[in-house]
Parts: sequence; C-alpha cells; structure tokens
Amino acid sequence: MSLQIYNTMTRQKEVFTPIEPGKIRMYVCGMTVYDYCHLGHARVLVAFDVITRYMRASGYDVHYVRNITDVDDKIIKRANENDESCDALTERFIAAMHEDEARLGVLSPTEEPRATAHIDGIVELVETLIDKGFAYVADNGDVYYRVTKFADYGKLNNRNLEEMQAGARIDVNDVKEHPGDFVLWKSAKPGEVSWESPWGPGRPGWHIECSAMTKCCLGSSFDIHGGGPDLKFPHHENEIAQSEAANGVKYVNTWMHAGAIRVNNEKMSKSLGNFFTIREILETYHPEVVRYFLTAGHYRSQVDYSEASLKEAKGALDRFYHALRGIEPVEEGQLDNDYDARFTAAMDDDFNTAGALSVLFELTREINRVKEDAQQAGRLVSQLKRLAGILGLLQLDAEVYLQGGQDDAGDGPSAEQIEALIVERAEAKKARNFARADEIRDSLKSQGIILDDSREGTSWRRES
Repeated sequence: MSLQIYNTMTRQKEVFTPIEPGKIRMYVCGMTVYDYCHLGHARVLVAFDVITRYMRASGYDVHYVRNITDVDDKIIKRANENDESCDALTERFIAAMHEDEARLGVLSPTEEPRATAHIDGIVELVETLIDKGFAYVADNGDVYYRVTKFADYGKLNNRNLEEMQAGARIDVNDVKEHPGDFVLWKSAKPGEVSWESPWGPGRPGWHIECSAMTKCCLGSSFDIHGGGPDLKFPHHENEIAQSEAANGVKYVNTWMHAGAIRVNNEKMSKSLGNFFTIREILETYHPEVVRYFLTAGHYRSQVDYSEASLKEAKGALDRFYHALRGIEPVEEGQLDNDYDARFTAAMDDDFNTAGALSVLFELTREINRVKEDAQQAGRLVSQLKRLAGILGLLQLDAEVYLQGGQDDAGDGPSAEQIEALIVERAEAKKARNFARADEIRDSLKSQGIILDDSREGTSWRRES
C-alpha cells in the first residue's frame, strides 16, 4: 500500500506523490510568539512531528519548515503592556517554545524562519502583486490584496466570494475596495516597530509572511502545507491567493490540518477558563504521557482534553513500559511476524496512529507471553521500541519512566528514600517482623508507590 494523505483541498484521501522523487518539502505554520504555547499548539507540534518521523522512516528526505511569527498586533500590544521591546518579548517566548517542544519529544524542523528576517522578500512579493493588479495602496497607506481579481478565491474552503461576504459589515469609512480584501502591508503607527518600503514605513500583514517564507525556503510550489484547524480560513486561503497570483503556479499539492482541542467537551478558550499551556499540563503529567494522549487519536480528529483522558493515556503508556521492564533488547535479526507490515499499513492510511498503536499493543502482549525466553523477548522489545520510536514514544528506560524519573511532574518520596525503605522492609521480613514490612508497603502505597516482589528481589513504580 502506498502512502495516502487526506487533502483538505480535495476533501479526500489521495496517493501521495512528491514533486521530486524521494524528497518531501513541507511547511507548517508555527507560533505567534507573544505568550506560552498552549495545548492546541502541542497538538500541531506533535502531529506533524509524528508525520515527519514516519515519512523519514519510510525513506523520504524530508525538508520540514516551520515558521515563527515574531511581529504582529498581539506581539506589539503585549510588548507595550510589559514595557519591553518586541525583540525581548519574542526571544523569551521562542526560548520557552523550544523548551516545551523538547520536553514533548518534538524534533527541531529543518528550518525555522522568522518573519522579521524576511522583510525584503515580503516587500518584493507585495510589489509583484501590485504590479500584476492583485494589490493596491489604500488611502491610509496600507496595501491590500484585491480578492475579486483572483478567480479561485475560496477554493480551499469550498466557498465562493459571495458566501464569504454574506453578513459582512461594511464601514462607510472603509478604505478597502471590497470587504473581503486583506492587508499585505500595514503602515506604521507612532511608536510601532517598522521597516522601510516603497509605500512608507510599516510592517507585513500576517498572511504575506508565510507566502514569502515558503518561497524562500521551499520554492514557488511544494508538496505539503500543514497547520491547525483554525488556519484554513482566512490564513491559508489568503496564502493561496497571494502565492498563486504572484508566482503563476500551483502553490501546494497537499493541504493537511490537525484537529481541534476541546476541554471537557467544550471549546478551549481563555474566556471559559479552560485554557491550558503546555507547561501547566507538564506540572502534573509526564511529557511522554501528554505526547501519547496527543498521538492516540488520529491527527485530523477532535481531541477532548480531560483528567480522565490523561489518566487513560498514562495507563496505556504504563502497559508498554511494564512489558519492557527487565528485558534487555537484542538485535532483531529476521523476525517471523507481521507487526512491521501492519504498523506500516496503518500509518500509510493517512497516518492512522490509533491503528498503529493497536498493533503495538498486540506486540506488547506477545512480549509478555514469551517473557521467559530472554532471546525472543529481547528481539520483540527491540522491535517494539523501534516502531514506537517512529511515534516518538517509549524513549525512556523502563525503570526511569515507571519510577517517575527524567522529567516526571509527580510528587512523593524520592528514589533514595524509597530504596532505603525497601532495604528496611527486606530486613524486617528477614527478622520475621512482618508487621513492620507490611507497614512500609502500605505507607508507600498510600503515597502512590507500588512494590513488586519477585524471585529477583523487589522493584518499585509510581502508581498510574
């Protein structure tokens, strides 16, 4: 089975064929860096990280570009509120974003261009649009895109201009020719950060940034463009209009959009008080648990965030790590099973991570079945870790994960305290002081520490 991807533009799955054989050029809209990344950002970061990992594991040379918007109205407003420069604000939140994505196991993109580093390209693109009649300078000094000039405007969202205009309110003082026209270049207001242009000092509009950065990093046409569910309109629609009008060629072959995040069946929003940043969630849950939660559902599906769903994710991840515990991986050799083929079939079906994980659970059950055969179990463990690694999971040593080490957010006694109590318990049992031994076990259990006794001794883990 060849890789099939659901294309938002055509609203169907299509066999994926890259423009250049063996190579994939992909662009994903990144963050506007005026605040900490939230769970919706994590959804997009993890989804396209898994997609990139799988395409590379399939043998593709993937050139993955994810931009940073480091100038816009929100950034300027927040910098003014904080009495700091835009540069200081954006550098701080770019660093925080990198910390968050690293903790979630998200690999760095091939390129991470910033809007402010592409001003020359943006100005050149706007000039081209004006020269071709697709843009105009308004009376207030702003430059607008003329949507009525682009015949295919609305094709990504399957809406025509009249439908998009329905209900639009037109200000009698509006400087735009048409209510759907969107800004390409904003003339500078007093005190705002600005750059020189043929139309006077100003700064780019949001949509034009991506058209300029994609052209610089990937060319006029490329394979895949992705982003969050809220970007289909107007952002991606406007990107298409700008880029195809300026360059005269098809902009993108395949459009991909991750699903939305809901919290307890309600839309996540600050006004509802159910808005969570990545770092807030990681104060309570292990990063790999959060990654598993975001990976368990199909990337296009809506994900409902709740305490119950996070606990369910932790329980599932624990099952994997329990299977790995105490087994030394060995070279896989020639495996006599079909787990690889079935995992690949699931992922080739529009990156069906839920299907891929179900295969990994079957592999886990097989590991538990043959656990007494160190060689066979070791080969299967190597296979499990390799396949799970394509999803960015099972990256830790089993003992480290189960004992809550390496970036665990949980509270409770330290590893040293637990180990000391295990020694004391062993000595109590040896002295036939079973009451004290039971007291230690029960005390640890009340603190979320589970002791597992076996012929090899006593191991411990933090409770799911």
